[in-house]
Amino acid sequence: MRYSLWALFGLVPALIVGCSQVEQPSSGGNRSVAIKVITAEIELRSMVDEIQALGTASANESIDIQPRIASRLERVAFDEGQFVKKGDLLVELENSEIVAGLALAEAALSESRSIYNRSKSLATTQAISASNLDQLLAQVQVNEAQVEAAQARLANTIIRAPFSGRIGLRRVSPGSLVNTQTVITTLDDTDTIKLDFSVPETFLTVVRKGMAISAESIVYSGRTFDGEVVSIDTRVDPVSRAVKVRSVIPNPDSALKPGMFLTVALRRDQGEVLVVPEQAIVPEGSNQYVFVAQAGVVEKRKIAIGRRIPGFVVVTGGVSEGERVVTEGSAKVREGSVIEDLGNADI
Repeated sequence: MRYSLWALFGLVPALIVGCSQVEQPSSGGNRSVAIKVITAEIELRSMVDEIQALGTASANESIDIQPRIASRLERVAFDEGQFVKKGDLLVELENSEIVAGLALAEAALSESRSIYNRSKSLATTQAISASNLDQLLAQVQVNEAQVEAAQARLANTIIRAPFSGRIGLRRVSPGSLVNTQTVITTLDDTDTIKLDFSVPETFLTVVRKGMAISAESIVYSGRTFDGEVVSIDTRVDPVSRAVKVRSVIPNPDSALKPGMFLTVALRRDQGEVLVVPEQAIVPEGSNQYVFVAQAGVVEKRKIAIGRRIPGFVVVTGGVSEGERVVTEGSAKVREGSVIEDLGNADI
């Protein structure tokens, strides 16, 4: 009887151990711990390309005032910085020798005409041959040409403004001997400013004649100068792959000066595109992947990407609008991983 009781007591621990083993779950079962991640929804966004081009301002019309003949500067008829109108007198050169040459040419012309007219009346009586009469006529024509040449030389001693504009600094003094290489002053029409700048060839479909532009200068902080495109170069630079564009900007207060640098902003609307946050991209070799979250499980999906913009990547294939991708925690997940989304990342 004692032996039976001790045998019974020995079975109790064994039953307890057996029960505990049945209730303990197996560590190798299908139960998985959800990986905490943050996801973002793929959305369509408007894509606008914007570039800034650096342009150089120039006067609408600009010339160096130079004489067409060599002579002595007789008179300066302008003040530095003065606004002059087209046709206004600017400079007179010494012309006494030219005036004397003109008088001599006119006298020779008058004499040759008189001889020709007398001889022409004799031609009807055949007192003078036709060949001699032709020679006298040729002499008249030569003298007429000499008079015209002398008049042109005299006109060249007077320099007038070819267009309305503002006079620059005077570089010579009255009495100076000047020639065709001497710059007396400058004349600029700055009521309108030309602004030349270059844009990449990819913007050729964007830039067009009549397009409105706005420019800024570091000289005038916060001020914008509005203008429009007037012409586009017919050639693309083979080195820079850029094309030169010319625009005009009204400048009634003469704030802009020829030679100033200005920045021009150009925008190109590319419509709506799919974008994903840059941190959602998982590169593997030459391929790009994202982890798409669906019903608490992730799917590793290969995607095709386009251009990169700050913080985002344009996706051209592999995902659709409205799907969610893992943006934080992608290094911890694999294909089929169970996830817990801790929050939404706003794109």
